[in-house]
Amino acid sequence: MNIVEIKSVSFAYNNEIVLKDVNLTIKKNDYLAIIGPNGGGKSTLVKLILGFIKPTKGSIKLHTQKIGYVPQYTNFSLDIPITVLDVILQGRIKKYKFFYNEEDKKEAYEKLKMVKMYEYKDKKISALSGGQRQRVLIARAMVSNPEILILDEPTSAIDVQGQREIYDILKSLNITKIMISHDLNFLLEGVNKVAWVSKILVLHDAP
Repeated sequence: MNIVEIKSVSFAYNNEIVLKDVNLTIKKNDYLAIIGPNGGGKSTLVKLILGFIKPTKGSIKLHTQKIGYVPQYTNFSLDIPITVLDVILQGRIKKYKFFYNEEDKKEAYEKLKMVKMYEYKDKKISALSGGQRQRVLIARAMVSNPEILILDEPTSAIDVQGQREIYDILKSLNITKIMISHDLNFLLEGVNKVAWVSKILVLHDAP
């Protein structure tokens, strides 16, 4: 079953071509790694899939609306007294819904256990290590039970042990996964497709 279909997609910014004639089909439960040089169009491709930007040419079809997204790592402000649980619950916010119920908390607890962060649920997010924060962000993306999880450089600025923990978590998730990464040390574990992106896209089956 196809879950994402990209056909002859091009994107230009200020008349500069960023992506050209990209074709890509992602099937249910695929684990796709997107790699390539800085400025090659990796993040642009993800933004196109998410609908943040529109292609200059071509078409993108998503056969689901249930998408979880983990943006590239950013620091949390030390001035914001928000707890780990509060961060997870943000993933349950929907249009016209401003309060959490017991079902939301149940899902949040389950996802915290999934990423091995349950014992930190009442700690401030600013007190965690970089790897721990990324695990929390994965849990937030998963708390709405998406069919696709998209991650943009989830292990940047994280030590080797933190990278290992995150890749092990991702391998265990039985959903479609799309991940941008420059790190091949652990990346190919569990990956079944690799897309090299540098204006054009070249797709390979993972070894």
